[in-house]
Amino acid sequence: MQTQAPFEQVKLRLQRRREELTVRLAAVKSELAREAEPLSADFAEQAGQRENDDVLNALRATTESELRELDAALERLRAGRYGECRRCGEPIEPRRLEAVPYADCCSQCASQGSR
Repeated sequence: MQTQAPFEQVKLRLQRRREELTVRLAAVKSELAREAEPLSADFAEQAGQRENDDVLNALRATTESELRELDAALERLRAGRYGECRRCGEPIEPRRLEAVPYADCCSQCASQGSR
């Protein structure tokens, strides 16, 4: 287990990332709602706008997914389970947590789950 200070750093990192994603999600939703630029009357331009909507919807979905992962990591942190693999119960490698701070499995369990 890590000491309290590193957990505070992790918490701050997770919260900062959550704030970034919340801002991004609001911007994407605003674009999709056409708050800044309404749908064009020109059919060719509408087609381009609709293609852009597909990209925005994909971005919205990945952002919402990452927000859920961050919220789950923050909950594990509050519950004292942060850094424990949810499958095997062993500690998650520090390098993995540095790369993916919301990881909930160790590398070995994650690779077994993807097969």
